[in-house]
Amino acid sequence: MFLFNPKKVRMPSSDEALPGRANAIPTASRHYVNGNPLKGPYPDGFRQIMFGLGCFWGAERKFWEIDGVWTTAVGYAAGLTPNATYEEVCSGRTGHNEVVLVVYDPAKVPLETLLKVFWESHDPTQGMRQGNDVGTQYRSGIYTYDDEDKALAESSRMAYQTALDARGLGKITTEVLSAPEFYFAEDYHQQYLAKNPMGYCGLGGTGVSCPIGLSVAAE
Repeated sequence: MFLFNPKKVRMPSSDEALPGRANAIPTASRHYVNGNPLKGPYPDGFRQIMFGLGCFWGAERKFWEIDGVWTTAVGYAAGLTPNATYEEVCSGRTGHNEVVLVVYDPAKVPLETLLKVFWESHDPTQGMRQGNDVGTQYRSGIYTYDDEDKALAESSRMAYQTALDARGLGKITTEVLSAPEFYFAEDYHQQYLAKNPMGYCGLGGTGVSCPIGLSVAAE
């Protein structure tokens, strides 16, 4: 049985949100695993998307291991507090989600593949939690940078809901939004599980395949 503070499972109002700060918090400049820049510049023609699927440590590893993903970074998005710290996000008073920014080469890996990994790597029916991790920062979300990607994300959500319905499982709570501002998390969070191989991962899944006609190699 998990315990939680009820305030952490509802979005704060603008009056309740922490004020944050004007300047970005310090973070790494390059990816710990592949050496590519976290903040760019990114190669011409590459695309971006953000995913929230629980604790961002394990979520990030899911994506940096995919061939065609150029860089990944963890951070905070879809909240109210500018340049929040990890401690502030954990307080439940920023409204941010823990997210992974994925920069990828669409000639090597289509968005459909990334969406399949997203849906199959967590349980998107749990609302403001993922397993025993409880709070607004652990909600399921997809944040896209153009209308075409948003439509594809919404279509994949409908397809996966159909698959869940067929198994008698729950309703998806995943939010699909145009990409809000992304705030890079602190240095020690970036590629955390590469730096700390025995670290906590905590990602699960529903055991249901996402029916979008693509096959993804097992981890």
